[in-house]
Amino acid sequence: MTLSRRDFMSGLALGAAATTAAGARAVPEIEAAQPLRAPRRPLIVAAGNGFPYLEEAYGFLRDGGDSLEAALRVVRGPEDDPEDDSVGLGGLPNEEGVVELDACCMHGPTRRAGAVGGVRNIRSVARLAREVMLHTAHVMLVGEGAERFAVARGFQRENLLTDASRRTWLLWKEAHSDWWGPGLADPAWRERFRGSPRTDGGSPPAARLRALAAGLGIPPAQQDAAIDRVLRPPTGTVHCSALAANGDVSGCTTTSGLAWKLPGRLGDSPIIGAGCYCDPDVGSAGATGSGEENIKIVGAHTILENMRRGMTPLEAGMDVLRRIAHHYGGAQERLQFLDITYYVLRKDGAYAGVSMWTGYEPGRPHTIAVHDGSRRLEKTTSLFEGASAYWPPTVAPGRDQT
Repeated sequence: MTLSRRDFMSGLALGAAATTAAGARAVPEIEAAQPLRAPRRPLIVAAGNGFPYLEEAYGFLRDGGDSLEAALRVVRGPEDDPEDDSVGLGGLPNEEGVVELDACCMHGPTRRAGAVGGVRNIRSVARLAREVMLHTAHVMLVGEGAERFAVARGFQRENLLTDASRRTWLLWKEAHSDWWGPGLADPAWRERFRGSPRTDGGSPPAARLRALAAGLGIPPAQQDAAIDRVLRPPTGTVHCSALAANGDVSGCTTTSGLAWKLPGRLGDSPIIGAGCYCDPDVGSAGATGSGEENIKIVGAHTILENMRRGMTPLEAGMDVLRRIAHHYGGAQERLQFLDITYYVLRKDGAYAGVSMWTGYEPGRPHTIAVHDGSRRLEKTTSLFEGASAYWPPTVAPGRDQT
C-alpha cells in the first residue's frame, strides 16, 4: 500500500519521502513525547509532511536567512512533490476534478501578510501569497484574479492534476454519494449515517470499489490508498513557522484543501488568523485538519493571544482545542469526527504541538516536525486519547447505521 496523505499529515514518513533535491530517503523515528528543552533559536516547527525539508531550510535560517523564506523552503517541498496529494502538484481535486490551492503567509519583521484562495493551474501558492504581500496593497487574492496575478509575476501555468490523482477522482465519481451535507455542526448530523458507504458489505462494497479501481487502471499496489480516499475524503495541509536567532519570526500555511470539495470552497489555510497567524511580539502558530472548525474559532490568532496573556505554547494550544470541544458540549460521539493539530512557536523558542486526538489511526500518532540544531518528529499532546474517525462517516463505531 502506498503512503497515504493521512500518513504524511501524521508525520509518519513510512513510505517514500524526499529529503533532498537529489531524492535521498529517510525514515524518521518519532520521539515518544514532547521533551522539556530549554528554548533555542533559530528554530523551525512544521507539520509532519514538512520533516524531509527541514535540514536545508534550517541551514539557510542559521546562516542569517529571512525567517519567511526559511518557512517557504519547507512548504515548497510538499508543494512540488506529486506523491504528496495534500498540497500543490498532485493535490486531490474538487468534485469537478480541478485542483484548487490555498495559502497564506505572514512576515513578522515587517508585519505584513499575503494570501491566495481557490487558485488553479499555479503550483507554488505559498510563494504566490508572498507575492501578494510584496507587490500589491492587498492581503488576499482569489480565483481567476489570483491566477492572472501569478502569471504577471512570472509563475507558470500547469496542469496540477497528476494521473494518480485523476484516477482516484474518477473512482470517487463512480462511487459518489452526496458530499454537500449535512455537516458535523448541523443538528441533523446523524443523517449522514444513512446510506454511508461502508467497507464491510454496505454500499458501495469494498469489492465493487476494487473492481472499479482496476477498471480505471489504478495499479493493485495503489488501490487500497485510492479506496481509502474515496471512502474517507482527507483534509491535508502543511504549515511551517520559523524563528531566527535574532527573534524574527514568520509563518506560512499551504494546502489543496478538502478532497472532493465544492468548487470555490475555502478552508482555514488561506485565512489569516485561522490557518496561520504571526505576531512578531509573541510568535507564530498554524493548523492542519478540520478547516471549517478552525475558522470558527480563529485558532491561530486565539493561540497567540493566549500566549500574549502569559500562557505557555502548550497551554495556549490546549485551550483552543477545549473551546472547540465546548462547541459540541464535549460530546465525543461527535467530536470523534473532528481533528485539528496546532503547531505553536513562541518568540523565545518555546514550542508545542497539540491535537484533538492522538492520531488519525491507531498506532499512527499526530506529530510536529522540529529543527533547533537537531531534526526530529515529536508526538503531539492530545486533548483526547485515541484515533479520530473520518467524516463523512464510513462506519459509526458501536452504532447501527441502518
